[in-house]
Amino acid sequence: MPDLPTPQNAAEAALFSECWDAVLSYADLCTSGSAAATQLATEAFTHGIREARTNTGTTKSNGRRTPRLPRIPLLLTSVRTTAAAWEAHGQGHRLDPDLRLWLNSAKAARYTGPPLHRPLALRGLKDMQEADAALLWLAEVEALPLPAVARRLGLDPTAAAEELGHVRALFRDRCHRNHLDTPMDAGCRSYARLLDAVTRSPGAETPEDLSRHLAQCVECAEAAACLRLHGGGLPAALAGGVIGWGGLAYLERRRRAAEAGLAGGRADAASDTGIALGTVARPRLGRTGLLAAAVLVSGLALTVSLMPFGDGNGRDAVARGDSTDRQPVADPGIPSPSATARPADPSVSPEPKRPAPATATHTRPDPEPQGTSSSPAGSATPSAHRTRSASCKVKYEIVDEWPDGFQATVAVTSAQALDDWQVAWTFPDGQRVTQMWDGTFTQHGSRVTASAATYNKSVAAGGTFAVGFIGSWDDHNAVPDNFTLNGGRCAGTT
Repeated sequence: MPDLPTPQNAAEAALFSECWDAVLSYADLCTSGSAAATQLATEAFTHGIREARTNTGTTKSNGRRTPRLPRIPLLLTSVRTTAAAWEAHGQGHRLDPDLRLWLNSAKAARYTGPPLHRPLALRGLKDMQEADAALLWLAEVEALPLPAVARRLGLDPTAAAEELGHVRALFRDRCHRNHLDTPMDAGCRSYARLLDAVTRSPGAETPEDLSRHLAQCVECAEAAACLRLHGGGLPAALAGGVIGWGGLAYLERRRRAAEAGLAGGRADAASDTGIALGTVARPRLGRTGLLAAAVLVSGLALTVSLMPFGDGNGRDAVARGDSTDRQPVADPGIPSPSATARPADPSVSPEPKRPAPATATHTRPDPEPQGTSSSPAGSATPSAHRTRSASCKVKYEIVDEWPDGFQATVAVTSAQALDDWQVAWTFPDGQRVTQMWDGTFTQHGSRVTASAATYNKSVAAGGTFAVGFIGSWDDHNAVPDNFTLNGGRCAGTT
């Protein structure tokens, strides 16, 4: 395993502290174990830092700046390229199975193919000045509070919100130009001007013919997500377009870590490391101490991101659907190759969520609970003494919805302590679950059974757990009913 590079100065030491936990969090999604995650993160971090140093201050022969990503997304793309190298050199068995399928698909090839065919968000972010791109990424994808972002980037906190608005508009402008430069067929070209007009206005309705086109065209759907700055879809567009696979799950982890106050180091971290130049001698941590501290912080952030927890009102963080929610949106048209706890993240960002997500009340009994006779590989059957004894309340919420697809969460509050759980429900309109996180699933007909992941089986009495998923629908997308927990009917809703 290669050593992490040594910081060249105090500013780079602070950047190392801020970036490592993000790299490790994404590497954990990409691998099949903690040891493999640490090695992948270390290799990717080393390669990414070398690339950043090489590209610093470089310009093209025509005098223009070489397009490049800010530090964190650059390191995250380094994780993806390092994972591709593992797959190519016989270490693919250490990667997540869904990632391996993605790496060998046409979706992955887009990130290394001709520049004009690469994801629009990736091209748009690269075309921005690095400081502007960093502000957009930290606020939208890393989900950091604006005061923290301003401190990290040396901005005036009182003007940060206005600056972020300008940067969002700049990103839209870059994406619009790149969209028009993209080779398109006649059909896509005919919708380009209409797409620009519709996405500029928050209240504009999407014409039916354009909506059908966006449901069928990957490139135009990506463009719609990047051009529509309102509706909360920008984080998903950025993560899906820049990171690629796993962007959806990465967004959720970073949002949870940010809410827990564990997303990255402080902007003045370099002054405490003992490596800042020209300072009075302090007890020096040196390189070893600095990296040990960074690993400790990232470990805490990763632990928090893996834990299901709620806010003071008993609502799980996953189930929030406001305009600042960092929930990602994946391509609903391609189902996950396997029912695993980690979703296969497509590169398509669908249309923004509709303004009124539904919250359901579920009181109908489930005389014959289904879905408990078989469970996904690696999931345990709940203890026999828990069967039919669960007292629970359920909150079902549609976070995003687009033509033929949607994203939803199921949050369950259990009156009893649980050492394992399975929650099941019935879809009334033939909806299908295609991807799930914070749990594994099976579906038989309209009945879906979600089982606990290895890290969130235990639930305290009165505690809340949640699963999130991507699903598909046809004519209607009514809320499910007949919710059960470990075979017992859920008595009410929150």
